[in-house]
Amino acid sequence: MNTTVVSQKGSTGLTYAAAYLSVALAMTAYAIPGALNGTFTTEFHTSGAGLTWITAIFELGIVAFELTFGLLGDLFGRKRLLIGGSALVVVGAVLSAIATTTGFMIFAQAVIGIGSGMLFPIGLSMVAALTDDHGRRSRIIATWAGFLSLGAVISPVLSTQTQLHFTTASYDGWRVTYWIIVAVALLLVAISFGTRDSSAPAGRHLDIPGQVTFALGLIAALYATVTAVDSGFGDGKVIVGYVVGALLLVAFVVVERRSPSPLLDLSLFANKDFSLGSVVAVIGMFAFLAACFSTSITVGALAQAPVWAVGVLFVFIQGPAFVLSPLVGWLIHHASPRWVLTAGFAFIAVAAYWLSSFTLGVPHAFGGPAWTAWIAPLLLLGIGFALTAGSITAVAINNVAPHQIGMASATTSVMRDLGFTLGPVIGSVVAFSLGGSQFGTKIGGILTGAKLPADAVAGLSQVPPLGWLSGWDGVIGQFSAQVSASGAPQASVNGLVATLNDPATKGAIQGAADAALGSGFGTVYLIAGIAATVCAVLTLLIGERSNVPVTDDELAELVA
Repeated sequence: MNTTVVSQKGSTGLTYAAAYLSVALAMTAYAIPGALNGTFTTEFHTSGAGLTWITAIFELGIVAFELTFGLLGDLFGRKRLLIGGSALVVVGAVLSAIATTTGFMIFAQAVIGIGSGMLFPIGLSMVAALTDDHGRRSRIIATWAGFLSLGAVISPVLSTQTQLHFTTASYDGWRVTYWIIVAVALLLVAISFGTRDSSAPAGRHLDIPGQVTFALGLIAALYATVTAVDSGFGDGKVIVGYVVGALLLVAFVVVERRSPSPLLDLSLFANKDFSLGSVVAVIGMFAFLAACFSTSITVGALAQAPVWAVGVLFVFIQGPAFVLSPLVGWLIHHASPRWVLTAGFAFIAVAAYWLSSFTLGVPHAFGGPAWTAWIAPLLLLGIGFALTAGSITAVAINNVAPHQIGMASATTSVMRDLGFTLGPVIGSVVAFSLGGSQFGTKIGGILTGAKLPADAVAGLSQVPPLGWLSGWDGVIGQFSAQVSASGAPQASVNGLVATLNDPATKGAIQGAADAALGSGFGTVYLIAGIAATVCAVLTLLIGERSNVPVTDDELAELVA
């Protein structure tokens, strides 16, 4: 039964405009770092962990709070959440535009991620509440999904074009991307004041203990994993982070089992088919995002492809979801969402295996693949995502009782977003750990061959490969300061610095760093391919009820 209360004040047209603009804005903001990771590496001289945080912290704001954002909108009015989310996007985008350090950029992305986390569910709920006609609601959902995909397409084009056309000797053009986000978000704030509010407070209650334990548990576990990118899994902070995260997530399960109004209905997981679908959502979206993150680093930062080329490649990843949206919707309605999901994961697996065969970390001028060689596998990756994005939810809701459809959809969304978060995080741990280990076996020989003293070789061998690539001057400056502090004569210090800056030595070190990280990311592609293959197989084990097409009534219930 629909208990939604819709205000008669405000404009219906502005409500539709705000809903569609909000999701396009949130998705555009979300996808920007994918095209700019190479730029951030150079701009901020960031470490592997820092680069991972920039990408992952945005998604964390969504996955940790999205269930509560939807609940707050139901309880206190969705219009307030729409305005508040838009305002946070303004603040986060301003901070991103003026960021000068990795830490500042991470904080900025956290703010913009929380704001976007409010926008994703609220706009759709507002427009879906305007009609009780299930057929019209289905068309609203399809249009909303189209604007979601449009934002993903706009993002790489916007970020690369601004860098190309607004970069000067004294200004970094990519910052204009975030100023455009600011302008659009301010427009959204203005429009939002004229929208029709809605709420659905009946039977809804806040689950504060559940939200606190869930969010803090995820944050602690993610902190530990990202810290391990640079520090290793044996580091004390990493161990403590995992212990705290595990305890909090166990506490979350205990709280939810006892709560009369749980944030997450754990009884859903007693359904074997739903549990399989949830596992597939996490692992499958991990595979997709791990491949996307690897592409942004290997093409932009390692292969040094032109900025515009990186943007074009990400259009091939994001574009199919927009172009194929009507076809995918038709297949989900009239065929089997399970087979659509299986086909999607098969496409992702083929793309990832194909990319793992590339010679990564080597610019085209030195024998690496041209940027155009990436088009075909990335197009397959994009098609795979287009097929899986909607069918994951369709499979989930087709395996639960009608009264559980809303919670099943929301839970599947959390699982999918968790996979999105884990993609860059686990991908970074694998790539930078393997790359660092491989680089460590080579750097010592290069430095010894350059006639550096043994203690200098030992110290410099501890610098990770990304440090040599993104912060050469900083590494050399810190090394020379340490040598000077040890009492070495200035002439000796200058001689060591000159040796390191010799073109042959510098080229050998950076070439080894590129190749080592390229090998690490090649392994990430391989893991992504295996993960997608596992998902394709697991979908075949989901019960036959998943072959029942999703009806318009069921689709409408997703946002009721």
